[in-house]
Amino acid sequence: MRIAVIGAGAVGSVLGSLLWRAGEDVVLVGRAAHVAAIRAAGLSVEGVLGGFNATPHAEERLSARPGLALLTVKTQDIVTALRQNAAMLQAVPIVVLQNGLRGEELAASIVPAGQLVSGVVALHAQYLVPGHVVLLQAEGLLIGRLSGRNDPLVERIRSVLDKAVPTSVTTNIRGARWSKLIVNLDNVLPALCDASFKQVHDDPFLRRLAEGLVREGMAVAERAGVRLEPIPGTSLPLASLAAWPSKGPTWQSVARGRPTEIEYLNGEVVRVGKELQVATPLNQLALTLMQRVSAERRYLSAREIEKAFHQAHEAGSAGGLAQKNPLSQRFRGFPPHVAPVASTRFDAGQVNDPPRS
Repeated sequence: MRIAVIGAGAVGSVLGSLLWRAGEDVVLVGRAAHVAAIRAAGLSVEGVLGGFNATPHAEERLSARPGLALLTVKTQDIVTALRQNAAMLQAVPIVVLQNGLRGEELAASIVPAGQLVSGVVALHAQYLVPGHVVLLQAEGLLIGRLSGRNDPLVERIRSVLDKAVPTSVTTNIRGARWSKLIVNLDNVLPALCDASFKQVHDDPFLRRLAEGLVREGMAVAERAGVRLEPIPGTSLPLASLAAWPSKGPTWQSVARGRPTEIEYLNGEVVRVGKELQVATPLNQLALTLMQRVSAERRYLSAREIEKAFHQAHEAGSAGGLAQKNPLSQRFRGFPPHVAPVASTRFDAGQVNDPPRS
């Protein structure tokens, strides 16, 4: 059976290469530079499951109908990707593997909902250079029907994906999606200040801010009546940051000059929070600052972030930000000053870590 991976970025390339290594017939659908590099010299894979060179098929658009498709594009690219490949996806089961909550909704606007199986990825990978990916952590996949009513197709898909990484079926994929969203809310911080997760953890203000972002997400999930589902390799309320030298997928998008998924991560918490009347001031400001970094093409220092949040605190106290979850509660106990993470300008392609003091 041919497996198409639509969205050969970090996670898509890793999943495709692992399935290829397991003996599956894989086609990676990606951008021109990545496709050209794979066709020329294969896909170089490094990381926790060992290094190898994979030689899957690589195309910019599907040229033949697969037996199974994995949808791994960014959330904002779902509609375009499915439209471009619609002719080859008729009646093909599609596993929707985006972060955030709206992947299935967007996919179902293009293909019948019955073709869709939901998935949550517990993999951390890095893709910065065409033809090369690094797998940093590989815990596995959770899949299931969004309705919770799984069928034999789900089990067949599980058995295929399990050849690459441990894959489990859940009847609470909605709760797993929310759990993944919540533990991803701190991804914005490395992308704002060009710092690793470890550096974020080591900065007292940023560490407390990460915790605040996650607490807001959990408050929204609770109000929405969501039963959070454990995800392999993560824990709630906050995934451990201390051991992570990487900077995360949001930073990768910024560094490569690509749009981020921020509107579907922190922005999703803000959107649902407004609908349910749960205030999310920290996620709103993280969203605003990420939009500023993307527009100005300049990373912020940790102290610039701290200043922006305290300014918002003052404005919120004066202007009456939501009362049930006041911003002042989020800042109680924050340190007034800690050692800075330097502000840096960036250019797409200039992605080496800058020197740190």
